[in-house]
Amino acid sequence: MKRVLLIIFFINSSLLFSQNNIIELWDVIPNHIKTNEKEIVSKTDIIRIKNVINPTIEVFLPAKQNSTGKGVLICPGGGYEILAYDWEGTDIAKWFNSKGIAAFVLKYRLPNSKSVKVSHKAPLQDAQRAMRIIRNNHKEYNIDKDRIGVMGFSAGGHLASTLGTQYNKPNDFSEKEIDKVSAKPNFMILIYPVISMKKNITHMGSKNNLLGLNPSKKMVLEFSNELNVNELTPRTFLLHSQDDMGVPVENSLLFYESLKKHKILSEMNLYSYGGHGYSLAIGNGHLQNWPERLHQWIIALDN
Repeated sequence: MKRVLLIIFFINSSLLFSQNNIIELWDVIPNHIKTNEKEIVSKTDIIRIKNVINPTIEVFLPAKQNSTGKGVLICPGGGYEILAYDWEGTDIAKWFNSKGIAAFVLKYRLPNSKSVKVSHKAPLQDAQRAMRIIRNNHKEYNIDKDRIGVMGFSAGGHLASTLGTQYNKPNDFSEKEIDKVSAKPNFMILIYPVISMKKNITHMGSKNNLLGLNPSKKMVLEFSNELNVNELTPRTFLLHSQDDMGVPVENSLLFYESLKKHKILSEMNLYSYGGHGYSLAIGNGHLQNWPERLHQWIIALDN
């Protein structure tokens, strides 16, 4: 009998510590069409997710004794075509946990999915709802509701900067009580981000996936986030490499200029090399020091 109880204990303990805390964003998904499309998860050198049907956040929390009270919503990149889920998501969340910061990896709907009615609306809808869920449950996550940031890589940087500049965009679906919670991030972290949708500056793959092949001038301007900065835009940390051939460094330069114009205290880190899509840059020379620069910037937010 003792042996049976011991086995049950170890099974339950294993389940407790192995389960990921994944939270669905919606009970009724807005801007959605029911199709036979299936979510595709490819596990090769990194985990790539395509055709996101059910958007979620995956919660990563540090030990309570290590918690700084800060939290970050992470938007992986992938050109608005796939999500580089571990490379620019869960690996980053684990790094944040090592610094006492709670992290939430967003699995957001991609605009090229057949299950999305209006392509450009879905990513921001998911990011807004994710921030509202995190803020609404801040006590459960042991974080301060006014110390929650957003982070994005590449196209995820476009989504993060869209949330940071268009957090109060009205919903066109039937709202619930949680949709009254502020979706404004308290700070932004933009890593080799797509910012602009303008020709010769943008990343064309991201633009085409989000806005279509022939977007109107109005749509291009609406989603060129360097044009959406104002005095209420959150403080921002920018990181880019000058030799980035995928997303031109001008994206970060233009955004920084707009932040400076509106007197938003921000920081921009430019590296001479690195190209595009290097995640934590482990083993990549002095580029691998960028996370520590970010950590010091986050600490300074309290000053």
